[in-house]
Amino acid sequence: MTAELAPPISASRPIVLKKANWLRHFDAINITDSQLAVCRMSPLAAAAILLQEGLTPIPQFTLRDRNQIALQSDLMGAYALGIQNIFCLTGDHPRFGNHPQAKPVFEFTVIEFLKKVTALCTEGRYFNGELIKSPPGTVPKLFLGAAANPITKGGLDGNIERLEKKYEAGARFFQTQPVFDMEGFQNWMEAVRRSGLHQRAHILAGVMPVKSVKAIHYLAENVPGNYVPDSFIQRMEKSADPVEEGKKICVEILKTLKTIEGVHGVHLMSVAWEESLPQVAEAAGLLKLQGTDPIIH
Repeated sequence: MTAELAPPISASRPIVLKKANWLRHFDAINITDSQLAVCRMSPLAAAAILLQEGLTPIPQFTLRDRNQIALQSDLMGAYALGIQNIFCLTGDHPRFGNHPQAKPVFEFTVIEFLKKVTALCTEGRYFNGELIKSPPGTVPKLFLGAAANPITKGGLDGNIERLEKKYEAGARFFQTQPVFDMEGFQNWMEAVRRSGLHQRAHILAGVMPVKSVKAIHYLAENVPGNYVPDSFIQRMEKSADPVEEGKKICVEILKTLKTIEGVHGVHLMSVAWEESLPQVAEAAGLLKLQGTDPIIH
């Protein structure tokens, strides 16, 4: 199980520690990279704080803000800090965030970036093809992850083909967008199993507790690739306590995901509601929070 931590919109170390404490029973913690193009604390800085707490971070590397020099610099810095896993994303365009005037970089596609990082780690080559001249053991060795979107307009065939390309480029684990449409996700996993990808890479299904009617409408109407069944929307609208109903829906989804062949784990994410993640994981029988030590070592 992995969980998502959004760094603060400030330089507050205490906020990172507070969120990390909520999530310390998860196997690893995915740290977002200025998601929605809103400027936040560096994911590498937040990852360093988590490492000091004995936790396992997975910092995101987005292609929005850095050219290849900066990306390589951060990759080597991440490895020097003790980071072993990274998550590769394109990143949200600046026009969607709080600095719409910022110039985007997007020097690579995410598949091109995965290939470059793989060559860096396996062959010891910079992105320009030159060999890294350094002592043995100082070339980064990183485990690469990438995003998967089970619900697409292009249909399952194109979706699986893109997943294959990411795998061939070096991704070895995939975290999906939040899953609400269980029938659609089941169909997607059938296609994944036919391709054999579930035997070659680790599939972690994304799950998101939603705490308000406004939030579930936003997900359904404004976030590409997130199909939310009308039944869930209606349950939230009719509920006397949308916060608790959102948790119940999340627990139901988690319990269903446990039964699906090829799902290797779950990735719990939230929108500024990290404290709910261990609660729903415990309710789904995935965590025992009382009287236990953290499972991360």
